[in-house]
Amino acid sequence: MSIPYGSPKKKRSTGAVVALVVGGVFALLVAFGTLAEPEEPRDDKAGSPSAPAAKSTAAPPSDPEPATAPPARSGSAELPGFVGMGLQSAQDRAQELGYHHLTSHDALGRGRHQISDRNWKVCFQSPRPGRHRSTTEVDFGTVKLEETCPAEDAGGDVAEAGSTMPDFTGTSVKVARQALDSSTGLTVQDASGEDRSVLVESNWQVCSQEPAAGTALDGRPVVLRAVKFDENC
Repeated sequence: MSIPYGSPKKKRSTGAVVALVVGGVFALLVAFGTLAEPEEPRDDKAGSPSAPAAKSTAAPPSDPEPATAPPARSGSAELPGFVGMGLQSAQDRAQELGYHHLTSHDALGRGRHQISDRNWKVCFQSPRPGRHRSTTEVDFGTVKLEETCPAEDAGGDVAEAGSTMPDFTGTSVKVARQALDSSTGLTVQDASGEDRSVLVESNWQVCSQEPAAGTALDGRPVVLRAVKFDENC
């Protein structure tokens, strides 16, 4: 059957048009909602969503405990008697008890030094036995092991001669020299007549002197004549 030329086109129904419009609007809303949805913030450094930092639960470091202080040393100690002991043993014992200021001298008054303490023995001590402060100086009067202790301690500090000539008879040449002023001219001669050199002056005793004891020195030179201690003047 033929359609007549110029006949009108078939119209769409109103419901179909409305459905197309509604569908298009819905599609636009969905697309817009997807595009407009905000992205979750990310940590640029870690590349992951940022999160609040967790609080540390570790306990703060405690202060170090102070080192234990050594017990205070007593200010005094009992000092025993050392007379009759060897000098080295007496010194060791005194140090064990807390006495560290120790000195010694020649109890015979010859001015000899205690170079090897094991060769000397104690005849006198100062202070006496008893309780003393640990800072007290302990002085031992000594003689050599083969010698006999004198009745009195002849050692100690040497008295200066001053302006008057002392009596040096029986003393060592070393002590006599120490007593005289350092500016005094001093000559020491061998009284035995053998013309020996007086090398270790603490081993020589004065037999005679010029000027005589009691004479005003007044810068005068002094002459001492001496022999060894195991010899007779």
